[in-house]
Amino acid sequence: MEISESRRGGTVILGLKGRLETGTSKDLEERLLGLINQGEKQFIIDLAELEYISSSGLRVLILAAKRLKSDGGKIALSSMKGNIKQIFDITGFSSIFPIYPSQEEALGLYQ
Repeated sequence: MEISESRRGGTVILGLKGRLETGTSKDLEERLLGLINQGEKQFIIDLAELEYISSSGLRVLILAAKRLKSDGGKIALSSMKGNIKQIFDITGFSSIFPIYPSQEEALGLYQ
């Protein structure tokens, strides 16, 4: 899996490409928690190029969301493919995270 990072104002945008599963979830966990520890509070996770997410990938997202909630921060998800959205719906994660069709719409959460 590849992780790209960009910024728009005070928001960190992480783009995920490939498969977020047991073998790759640790990379995302380290990246996200490292940014949170540096004081970042606003995130968009762009899932346009994510092909698959396992329970270990979902665990990383919920871990980061819990850490951010206690610090007054947020994670929004954007650009989710149908198969990924289905996983979020089945697991109930769609009700935990704000999900937007595009990065631009997700940025509206922070303005």
